Amino acid sequence: MTSKPFTLRWGVLATGGIAKTFTKDLLVDPSTRNASDIRHIVAAAASSTSVSRASGFLQEVGAPASAKAYGSYRDLVNDASVDIIYIATPHSHHYQHTRLALEAGKHVLVEKPITVNAQQARILFALAKEKGLFVMEAVWTRFFPLTLSIQDFIESGRLGVVKRVYADLSFWNDVEAEFESSHRMVNLDLAGGALLDLGIYSLTWVFLILYHLQNASGQSGKRRPEVKGAMSLYAKTGCDEMTSIMLSFPGAAVGSKKEEGEEEGNGDAHAIALTNIRVSHDPNTEHPSASPVRIQGTLGDITVSAPSYRPLSYTIIPAQNANRGKLANFEFQTVEYQIPGGGHGMFWEADECARCIRDGRLESEVMGWEESEVVMEIMDEVRRQGELRYPEVIESTEYPLEGFGL
Repeated sequence: MTSKPFTLRWGVLATGGIAKTFTKDLLVDPSTRNASDIRHIVAAAASSTSVSRASGFLQEVGAPASAKAYGSYRDLVNDASVDIIYIATPHSHHYQHTRLALEAGKHVLVEKPITVNAQQARILFALAKEKGLFVMEAVWTRFFPLTLSIQDFIESGRLGVVKRVYADLSFWNDVEAEFESSHRMVNLDLAGGALLDLGIYSLTWVFLILYHLQNASGQSGKRRPEVKGAMSLYAKTGCDEMTSIMLSFPGAAVGSKKEEGEEEGNGDAHAIALTNIRVSHDPNTEHPSASPVRIQGTLGDITVSAPSYRPLSYTIIPAQNANRGKLANFEFQTVEYQIPGGGHGMFWEADECARCIRDGRLESEVMGWEESEVVMEIMDEVRRQGELRYPEVIESTEYPLEGFGL
């Protein structure tokens, strides 16, 4: 006898572009991606400005007629027909809105970055644990079958010991003409800047290899990296327009257990994470440049296609020279993927939420609390080195605060 799929009822907090994309993905039939154990219902959405805006949002995305529209975030989180809140407000508001949902007893999927600083993230995770609620940072790229395939390949040891990861997510913009000073990308009041909006994807590729897979290599405890950052600020607002991060992972022997006789330090790995809003990782799509993600092991490389947040292919490249008599057991190959069901690719993270909640787990093994917190700590340190601080009201851990649509 086939059991019924677990149903997760979603409330969408905010009605901007990312909320539309995510909600449309929720409405894609799970069977198109071979998921028969879960299903999603769009139960409600809220705008902080008006009911009519929330109603228009639900109509635009094609939500069922039963979905409720709210002109208040507080009304949304108190709706008994909603199980989980998807938070799609600006970074500056994530802490306040996630706390609002948790205090109301709702599970939460909150857009990346989970908060503005690590201390805010720690408080949210502690509150979720206290209340027995699921919380996850919505780093959708981690749940792509392509990403999981790359991780499996590396974990198997076929790439050898990973020594370097290079990742870039940058876009060419005429910053003054396109953004001026009020656009969310450069507005300090909204935690604007390249690092939190784009750079987190570069750090994601570093972490899903050099941090996430460390335990799979037989190591005891994950090693946090040493951090050196360089940052250039946008004169009109003071946000970062260019940020470069170098990370050193001591003993991070990802993809291979340390063998007898290998010298100390053989497992050390370096990473470079880049982001910029004036020059691009791929400035001309008619003449594609080098891959924005490159993972280098002692037996070969993996390159990932652009854009790094939604890649559709990767290439495995065996090393030409043997490594101490070892040869790569793979050939040059490009592996391609498609997004099924006409979706954008955000439904995979939603499926993870459903399965975790169904199974009583408070956090995901793919995107866990510790990893989100460590990434926030790194971004805090890079901002400290670059002397970038956001207004106190959005760095604050006080709750509730006025001005956040609560």
